[in-house]
Amino acid sequence: MALQVYIDGDYYSKDDAKISVFDHTLLYGDGVFEGIRVYEGCIFRLRQHLERLYSSARYIMLTISIPLEELTEVVAETVRRNEIRDGYIRLVVTRGEGTLGLSPWHCPKGSIICIADSISLYPAETYEKGLHLVTVPTMRNRNESLNARVKSCNYLNNILAKIEAHNAGCIEALMLDHNGYVVECTGDNIFIIKNARIRTPPTYLGVLEGITRDCIIEIARKKKYAVSEEPFTRFDVFDADEVFLTGTAAEAIPVVEVDKRMIGDGRPGRITKELIAAFRERTTKDGHQVYPS
Repeated sequence: MALQVYIDGDYYSKDDAKISVFDHTLLYGDGVFEGIRVYEGCIFRLRQHLERLYSSARYIMLTISIPLEELTEVVAETVRRNEIRDGYIRLVVTRGEGTLGLSPWHCPKGSIICIADSISLYPAETYEKGLHLVTVPTMRNRNESLNARVKSCNYLNNILAKIEAHNAGCIEALMLDHNGYVVECTGDNIFIIKNARIRTPPTYLGVLEGITRDCIIEIARKKKYAVSEEPFTRFDVFDADEVFLTGTAAEAIPVVEVDKRMIGDGRPGRITKELIAAFRERTTKDGHQVYPS
């Protein structure tokens, strides 16, 4: 069956799914999006994803033309039409067709696009053996320029960092802010563990408030681990007992080396594996069930 893509109330085959070349999301990256996972027919934390989408749109003064409850059903129906039980959803709200100038008020109506398909961000073996990271010179955007809590369609900052990681022989990059604090990776949040204390950078540094990040924090606190959101530097990363990343596409994945420094004993740590196992148990239950029994 050909992939079915939702655009503004209708479904199109993958080859026929199109938007205008004058859409400002194509021309300027002027739009917002969400990446969402499906696990055994459960759209993981769909409500939280949609709330974040509407918050991002509100920040950039972009109107989403349908209410959240209706968009919930759009996402679920797109998953059903494509018979997805384990997969990935890309939900995009564009600014819409306009002129070649910057002015968004010349775009009378945006588009809503929903794609449900599969994704594989990292090789399977890295989830067992762990990732190697490199710190890149491209700094994370400052909040004064574009608040990181906006999940914008303009990802050039992240892409440049990804290119630098690839050029250095790694598949993921560690990004810092202008003060040298660790912020996040190109598409993932970062956690460090030292003496069973778990730390992750605060959102005010320019960190996306990740859905998987929040879930891991909830799990860790329920397990009585000390968890804090506070700034730290590369020194703390190098000195950590364990490091791991979280993200919708990445899920939760261990890190065993950063800038040629071995993390801990060079293997995924005990607490990391415990948290990942607990996260995986939640994924099929915590969200919107597409195929109710």
